[in-house]
Amino acid sequence: MRRRILVALGGNALLRRGEAMTAGNQRANVRIAAEALAPLGREHELIISHGNGPQVGLLALQGEAYTKVAAYPLDVLGAQTEGMIGYMIEQELGNILPFEQPFATILSMVEVDPDDPAFQNPSKPIGPLYAEEEARRLAAEKGWTMAPDGDKMRRVVASPLPKRIFQIRPVKWLLEHGCIVICAGGGGIPTMYGSDGKLHGIEAVVDKDRASALLARELEADLFIMATDAGAVYLDWGKPTQRAIRRVPPHLLDPALFAAGSMGPKVEAAVEFAERTGKTAAIGALADVERIARGEAGTLVTREAAELEVYP
Repeated sequence: MRRRILVALGGNALLRRGEAMTAGNQRANVRIAAEALAPLGREHELIISHGNGPQVGLLALQGEAYTKVAAYPLDVLGAQTEGMIGYMIEQELGNILPFEQPFATILSMVEVDPDDPAFQNPSKPIGPLYAEEEARRLAAEKGWTMAPDGDKMRRVVASPLPKRIFQIRPVKWLLEHGCIVICAGGGGIPTMYGSDGKLHGIEAVVDKDRASALLARELEADLFIMATDAGAVYLDWGKPTQRAIRRVPPHLLDPALFAAGSMGPKVEAAVEFAERTGKTAAIGALADVERIARGEAGTLVTREAAELEVYP
């Protein structure tokens, strides 16, 4: 049965942790992602969203290095990464799927609330990892907020909640004509209405998983998959008692039990989508995405589950 499936690619699908941020490395990782996604593109209506944390951080650093003009703000850099990453995904999928298969990358503006408390509490990591001494120097020089990330540190910026995605209608038109669509990359381009009643860009990065959940709802997706580097959502992660969740109803999965900087937002997005739509959200490994779509791998958040089930 042909379904409408949205796959949100985690940052690891584009650039692995600790890997040099080169175009060649990014393309190699996108090629791997394309090989995993191609079977879904053959059989279903496919929408692809993706992260952009490393890429937008790199562009910000490159902009800061050129001092003759002010660096471009994060909303503009977000638009640049949507085009760059979308181009690579289109090309690598196009090298696998039939020539007749159309693709489109849609630059997606996302509205946020100017009063969102996230602006007072930056939390979204962007850019490369730094040793503590270098991180403190950059924070002092550039006014950046830095936060621990494993045994290193990264720049963090505001991550307000998405209220609306403006390009829903053209995305629907493209899907209805058989197009594979890449959109809401990096959570979309953050915008807000100012006191003048006009739309403006804003210095922030919208969380990709939350924006993807909103996109999946507004597109009436049949299945929402968040592809990451973990095979499933684990209870008691890192402990001898850790267990991989197979299926769980949304009301029995508490996002607060999971790390805010990694699995927490994914669980929150999955629960929200499943609760609001009555459809299934899934979290699992990119390599397993075809099996996840068949319900054979990953963690499925669904009302069809009567209780929390774990893998043997």
